[in-house]
Amino acid sequence: MRVKFVLTMDDLTVGGQQIDQLILDWESELDQDEILDVSHRWITSKNFLTQRMEGLTRVGESTLTIEPLEEEEMDIEDYDV
Repeated sequence: MRVKFVLTMDDLTVGGQQIDQLILDWESELDQDEILDVSHRWITSKNFLTQRMEGLTRVGESTLTIEPLEEEEMDIEDYDV
């Protein structure tokens, strides 16, 4: 499944420099289990970002949005005509 990630970080410190807001977005091909794994690690790990991003030492607030880019094709019988 093709998905789009949008990571928004507010009030962060990178390499000793203060940044008000940073928004990163990217697309990736993941299966359902991989998406659930990323979501679970995001929710349960307090230092999810600082452990994975070199130079990032502090984040005030952050959000991660995962949205599908492809929808399953529907047969014509699925539509009300």
